[in-house]
Amino acid sequence: MARWRERANLDSGLKLDINKLLRDGTLQPGELTSQVTYWRRVANGEIVAIAIIEAEMRSDRPPRISIEHDGREQGVRLTYRPRNFGGVQWYFLCPDTGRRVSVLWKPPGACYFASREAFGRQVAYGSQFQTPRDRAISAAQSIRRRLGGNEWLSGLNGFPPRRCPDRC
Repeated sequence: MARWRERANLDSGLKLDINKLLRDGTLQPGELTSQVTYWRRVANGEIVAIAIIEAEMRSDRPPRISIEHDGREQGVRLTYRPRNFGGVQWYFLCPDTGRRVSVLWKPPGACYFASREAFGRQVAYGSQFQTPRDRAISAAQSIRRRLGGNEWLSGLNGFPPRRCPDRC
């Protein structure tokens, strides 16, 4: 049974994923970087928030990022752990709990980014508000979006258009 909506929906807020920030070049180990980040609505691509993220990841200083959003600035420390077969895994240190986390959230109504655990029972994921049937439909739509883009979501039958390799 779906939960009654007594808590804020995390999916309606903002999300910072350290692995995504590393992939898109916002964070670059060994560098000092500054980049504007946009959050968009999944459904229509509309920009819902903008922030400036400055990352200090040079080896002579402790790694950290600074997030300037809605006229406020928040600092978050970074840490890393070595991986078994070489390389490192980067993490945020949650400003509230001090735990290593890969994702920081700013749910609707919150003033700062923190881990899911820092907000406790005040927040829940969007799927927790859905019935089992609605969760299945949301999962199917997510797959359809990844396969064929937003314009393909309107039809529920058939397959997405096939993406042809370069040699066709």
